[in-house]
Amino acid sequence: MRDHQELTPGYQLRRGSGLDRALLLKFMHYTYEELYPDQDFSHLSQTVERYFSADTPLWWVDVATEAPTSQPLGLPHLSHPTPIAGLWMGNAIDQVEGDRMTHIFLLYVAPQHRRRGIGSALVRHAEQWTKQRGDRKISLQVFVQNQPALNLYNKLGYQPQSTLMIRTLS
Repeated sequence: MRDHQELTPGYQLRRGSGLDRALLLKFMHYTYEELYPDQDFSHLSQTVERYFSADTPLWWVDVATEAPTSQPLGLPHLSHPTPIAGLWMGNAIDQVEGDRMTHIFLLYVAPQHRRRGIGSALVRHAEQWTKQRGDRKISLQVFVQNQPALNLYNKLGYQPQSTLMIRTLS
């Protein structure tokens, strides 16, 4: 799959790298702060440190730019794109069948770029990548109060398999 073919015109998909650790952490903060604005999320750095690797691919969506312009010396003008969406995936084990499956750790689209098909395109990209590596299933976790995300995943055919239950102990 060419990375950009699934996205709405005006956006482009690019593969992240191991150098994107800080940016991934920033996007994780955006996600959680949007749902839980009064919480401290300093622990997210431990999650990134522990799980981010060459085996957990990362993709970014950037606003598409014009072709690079030339500088006076004929060198291309290098600009660093600022991502407006991110997708981070890893591995999980299907607890029912025991098979390895892909797990979406993070899917985030900046609020001002939502409802433009970017989230759907990222999920389709994740599904295609999952098939290419030989997995038959893909999983994700979504907070019950995140209705827009629940609507997206339901629309794309995702079904609940289990319920995570938590009790706070004093």
